[in-house]
Amino acid sequence: MRKDKLAGLAVADLSVAAMSAYRDSRGATVKPGTVARELGLLQTIIEVARRDWGIGIAKNVVSQVRRLPVRNARDRRLMGGELRQLEAALASNRNRLIAPAIYLAIETALRRGELLALRWCDIDPTHRTAHIPHTKTGYARTIPLTDRAIAILKALPRADERVFPMTAMALRLSWNRIRERAGMPDLRFHDLRHEAISRFAEMGLTSAELAVVSGHRDPRMLMRYTHLRPADLARKLAGRSWDSEQAAALSL
Repeated sequence: MRKDKLAGLAVADLSVAAMSAYRDSRGATVKPGTVARELGLLQTIIEVARRDWGIGIAKNVVSQVRRLPVRNARDRRLMGGELRQLEAALASNRNRLIAPAIYLAIETALRRGELLALRWCDIDPTHRTAHIPHTKTGYARTIPLTDRAIAILKALPRADERVFPMTAMALRLSWNRIRERAGMPDLRFHDLRHEAISRFAEMGLTSAELAVVSGHRDPRMLMRYTHLRPADLARKLAGRSWDSEQAAALSL
């Protein structure tokens, strides 16, 4: 950002045209999501300068700049046999925390940062919940734990206050090696969150219940993470009809 000619402008000379030119020049080299984050940063800086520092800026021109459309939604889930491929790749991994971290991500829909920040004091085995105090959205949440999640946690050693005492880089490097070894270079760790939320949806959780697990506050964002398989839905509908179920309900 400092290398761009926009950085040479005085604050008083900032204009919609200048910001739009920055948007277009950056958009030619980076993804729209990156441009959106940079514009958001600039908008926040100018707003703080106007409101908190009393700098005489008549209006925040960044808020008037049209954003580039961001199309980064993914629908990647674990396909048939891929979980077994991951398990085979994990068998030869030396870091004993990686496998339970991956399995717990699938059981809880936790983000990578939330998983690494999870502490033993946040786990309530009596009520089968885990408290997530620091989240991407800034709102703490408490999530339910499945039977398998409880079993994964019980099998882990308590040598540290954190459930997974390792760095983000250690997890990233191990994950990259595992997915390459499993023959799935396109699978991202964040896709495990997609997998988890979709599994909960297939188990019959409502949108409100899914939001408790995922932490989404916008239903539209939640729908981006819920990727139901048509074949699974077909199996749930096999042998069922609206007429028969209505008749059963009326007979109660």
